[in-house]
Amino acid sequence: MRVRGLPLSRPFRSPSPARPRGPGPGSVRSRALLLVLVLGAALPSPGSAAAGWAWPLSPRPAVVVGEWAPPAQRWSRGHRGVDLDAGPGASVRAPAAGTVSFVGFVVDRPVLTLDHGGGLRSSFEPVESDLVTGERVRRGQVVGVLRGRGHCDPGTCLHWGVRRDGDYVNPLQFVGALEPSVLLPVPERLRAAAQPSPS
Repeated sequence: MRVRGLPLSRPFRSPSPARPRGPGPGSVRSRALLLVLVLGAALPSPGSAAAGWAWPLSPRPAVVVGEWAPPAQRWSRGHRGVDLDAGPGASVRAPAAGTVSFVGFVVDRPVLTLDHGGGLRSSFEPVESDLVTGERVRRGQVVGVLRGRGHCDPGTCLHWGVRRDGDYVNPLQFVGALEPSVLLPVPERLRAAAQPSPS
C-alpha cells in the first residue's frame, strides 16, 4: 500500500563519519574574547560620565566641599551624597531628564527630588522650586534655586544625592568625576610570601 506522495520504504544509506558537534577549543576562546570586547565597549569606563548626565551646577563646581561617605549600615550615620560649592541663589539644573517626584520640606530644608527612570533618583537640598510633582524636566533645565545655609554652615553648598533602587550611590560616578582604580604591581617579597610553602 502506498500513501500518496510518500514512498513505502526508504533506500538504505550508510552512516556518514561522526563529526564533532559544537565549536572547537579555538572557537570557544575566540567567542569568549569577542564577548569580553563587546561588553567592555558597551560599559562606560570608570572615569567617563554616565550617558545623558551632567553636573547640576553650571559652570561645573570647582570644589566638592563634602565627600561621599556611605554608612556602614543603611541606618547608620554617613554622608549619602556630595556637597558642591555654590553661592546663595545659584541655579540648580536637572542632571538628566526625568520627572519631579517630590518638592517640599524635609525637616527644615527645602528638597527637590527627580525620578530619572531605571530606579535612579536625584535629590537636592536646600533647593526651592516652582515645579510640581509629576512635571517632566529635561537634562540641563533649571529646576530650582539654592536657598538657605542649613547643610554646609557657615558657607553655602548644594547637597546632591543619588539613589539606585532605593540605595544611595556616589553621584560623582554619573558625571565622570571618579578617579579610575589603578592596579600596581605586587612587590617580589610580597609575592614570594603569598606562595604556599611546600609540604
